[in-house]
Amino acid sequence: MHEECGIFGIYPNNPKSNIAQLNYLGLFALQHRGQESAGIAVSNEENILVYRDSGLVSEVFKKDILTTLHGTAAIGHVMYSSDGSNSQDSWKRSQPVLQQFTGGAFALALNGNLVNQDELKAMLFKSKKQENNFITDSQLIGKLIQSTEENNLGKAIEIVAPLLKGAFCLVFLTRDNIIGLRDSFGFHPLVLGSLKDGYVLASEDCAFTTIEAQYLRELNPGEMITIGKDIFEAKQIIPSTRKSLCVFEHVYFARPDSNVFGESVAEIREKIGARLAVEQPAKADIVISVPDSGRFAALGYAHQSGITYQEGLLKNSYIGRTFIQPDQSMREFSVKIKLSAISSIVSDKRVVMVDDSLVRGTTSRKLVKLLKKSGAKEVHVRISSPPVNFPCHYGIDTPKKNDLWANRFTIDELRKWIEADSLGYISLEGLTGVFSKNKPSDFCTACFNGKYPV
Repeated sequence: MHEECGIFGIYPNNPKSNIAQLNYLGLFALQHRGQESAGIAVSNEENILVYRDSGLVSEVFKKDILTTLHGTAAIGHVMYSSDGSNSQDSWKRSQPVLQQFTGGAFALALNGNLVNQDELKAMLFKSKKQENNFITDSQLIGKLIQSTEENNLGKAIEIVAPLLKGAFCLVFLTRDNIIGLRDSFGFHPLVLGSLKDGYVLASEDCAFTTIEAQYLRELNPGEMITIGKDIFEAKQIIPSTRKSLCVFEHVYFARPDSNVFGESVAEIREKIGARLAVEQPAKADIVISVPDSGRFAALGYAHQSGITYQEGLLKNSYIGRTFIQPDQSMREFSVKIKLSAISSIVSDKRVVMVDDSLVRGTTSRKLVKLLKKSGAKEVHVRISSPPVNFPCHYGIDTPKKNDLWANRFTIDELRKWIEADSLGYISLEGLTGVFSKNKPSDFCTACFNGKYPV
């Protein structure tokens, strides 16, 4: 199961804190990372209560639900699945999950994807005679922790974590504390923030602003942080010999106001756009973006090229991202109502349309047709990532290899199919070369070149 999710954890160390409301606000800020289900687990130092359901954060957590979630610490999760599962399956896959172990109960939420599920299931089945049937990676991790027979969750995690292969950021909730863990490659971000009276963990620091938390730092690859009433401990529990940071976090997934892998997402996207203008110039009258994730790259393209930037496409704010709609028919339907062209801006113009990626080509084809129908003389498509040739196995929703259009067709064949006047991608070297705090070798680029780090 490939998923891109958002996780959140909070330990305010203040019994008067409205823990459920704070967690709700944190998840709301991470809604872009998953729109199929949402869940919150709270601890009142005696019991752990989990509430999760299919839907957006605002749909799942109505006021009457939030008022029942009382506690001193909490974790939360937003998710989407990538396999076209129905709503019942979405609920089954939703998180956080609750698990019993020798030390009592704990809840956990995962962002990522394990690549050795079969190996772990076989190991667990052989050693504990347990039913070899788990729906999600998070449930599998919970069962592995249970199998250690440790009564201290931190020690149990230290035993299990080195067995896990793939991408995983985890938050755990016990009756007394929260724990955060990042895999040894650091595929996806997990950040630490401070409150006036406690700490916060989140997939992105954009979740801190709404609850007035201060960004402290990113967890190091392989690091575990334990936060409780009388404890704050950071410990390296998995050796980290190399980084494999997901470059798509900066290209598409993260919010522009986040800092990911130590660098501003908005600034990096502008740099990518500027580099794209150098590598793939076009004679045009205006530059427009495919909102929202293409906007900052389009701004960078416009500034570098000297071509005027304008908002030529209007987004319907009430429609979710097409890339994270799991069903193809729903994805195509979403494109039709998600974006509209502003004819007075694009009419009789040569247009550069900047988008973050071209995966199936469905959106690009429809938008090129829309722009030309609205009067654009020419449409030059520029993509701020290289051609996606390989599927991701580390938590990003990409189709199978044969369904990736860049893998099947030449750039000119793709250009003809989307009916653009020209089509250009940034190079892999250009993309990874815009970062100042991370080297090109620090990034996972498997979806572009097939070089899988695990």
